[in-house]
Amino acid sequence: MIKSLEQKRCSDILKNNYIGYLSYINNSRPYTIPITYYYNDEENYIICYSGDGHKIKSMRKQTSISMTVADILSNNKWQSVMVHGEYAEIDGGTAKLYLHEFSLGIKNLVLKKEHKDLDYISQFSSKIYNMEIPIVFLIKIDEMTGKIKS
Repeated sequence: MIKSLEQKRCSDILKNNYIGYLSYINNSRPYTIPITYYYNDEENYIICYSGDGHKIKSMRKQTSISMTVADILSNNKWQSVMVHGEYAEIDGGTAKLYLHEFSLGIKNLVLKKEHKDLDYISQFSSKIYNMEIPIVFLIKIDEMTGKIKS
């Protein structure tokens, strides 16, 4: 039986994961890509970063975006959360602060879940060192829904 999740459980799922599927629109076509994220449950936003490519250019034009996170154990046992929100690009010193929050959050989560102690952001995302300066952005959450099948 599939049931809806309460907001607290949705928040817990976001808080205890760091890989999601970001969805955005470009030229009236939907795109969904995997992305590393950090969820700040106290302020209710998601931090991400990227190089200046297709998704960033698309989200600058159409700021309504969504992200899905799923814990799938089997066909009959899973839970998922979908977040709808707005793309908000961060720059300058503020971007560095958010990127620092992102790094510490991911490091702590990986230590908790995978028992790996990461020293640098490059250990969970080598992409950051392949780009000059990453573009840091938030997903300002408007709505969060979840489902569970058990």
